[in-house]
Amino acid sequence: MSQAGSSKGGLIYDPDQDADEKRAVRKDYRSLTRNMEQHQANINDLSISDIADGIGKADKYFARVKGPQEATLDSAFLLMASNLGAQKARAMKSGAGAFDVDEFVSKLVTFMGGRKFGNQIPEEVQSDAEDDEDDPDMVLDWTIIGRKALANTHRAPAIGFMLGPLSLEAKKRAPVQRAKLEKNKAEERKPQELKEEDIARSENETTKNVAVLENLLTEIGEAVDLFKFIINPNDFAQSVENIFHLSFLIRDGKVALETSLDGEPMIYSCGQPSDEDYDNGLRKRQIVLEFDQATWKRAIEVFDITEPMVPQRPPAKTRLGNKWYG
Repeated sequence: MSQAGSSKGGLIYDPDQDADEKRAVRKDYRSLTRNMEQHQANINDLSISDIADGIGKADKYFARVKGPQEATLDSAFLLMASNLGAQKARAMKSGAGAFDVDEFVSKLVTFMGGRKFGNQIPEEVQSDAEDDEDDPDMVLDWTIIGRKALANTHRAPAIGFMLGPLSLEAKKRAPVQRAKLEKNKAEERKPQELKEEDIARSENETTKNVAVLENLLTEIGEAVDLFKFIINPNDFAQSVENIFHLSFLIRDGKVALETSLDGEPMIYSCGQPSDEDYDNGLRKRQIVLEFDQATWKRAIEVFDITEPMVPQRPPAKTRLGNKWYG
């Protein structure tokens, strides 16, 4: 931001600044910004003095800036001015096209005594000088240009090497041979190969368990309480599995779930709906049943469940090769 406002010892931020003064500051900044924007299309019409004059006016305006909105206008103007200044700097020509290298070298050789001007050479030896003007063995006095250069620097000359010290030898990197890792074939073990006949599945497969629940409900032949049917008082995990297996029967329409007049969920075996039933307006419904250990224990107490209606299943085991996993 501009620095003119920092010289004033008053309050920089003033929320109670006069509204007319705010509008005047904004008007001045917008006018200054529009003048700069007119030169963005043609940067050649803008001079460095115009940019400097604009920044000087912005410094004066900043003395009246007391709010963030006016400070934003000041920052936007300075950003635009800096961009325009950068464009002007890139557009400036350094005069490299007018620099003649051959002429510079010729004058440098003359300055170091490589050749003399005609008025400095006697007439009797002028012809010989012209013949020796381009002598490649002519010695140049570099000390002259050296003293000329020392007049513009305070750095003491030091001895150096143009191509480095002569005694320096390039270090050769010694080849490193890495020992090859040899594996002991006696310690290598081949992974066990399993075939289809090696994998013996347990009897507790989902399809079989679903069929067991379906046959059990068919044998009962009447509606039964959901919790009395699925809860195993001796095993919470199998109670959860019973709910999982029962959900397949309800999904397929082989078991119906209804709520009695007392509010108890009842299930019973039923005929599976056909495609005509669905065409006549029958719709499937889904419910989310929350079942945790607290609900499991509470149901055992409320319904006084001592024996499971679904037979206890043995723990599931799977044989892989010669080993069993449970």
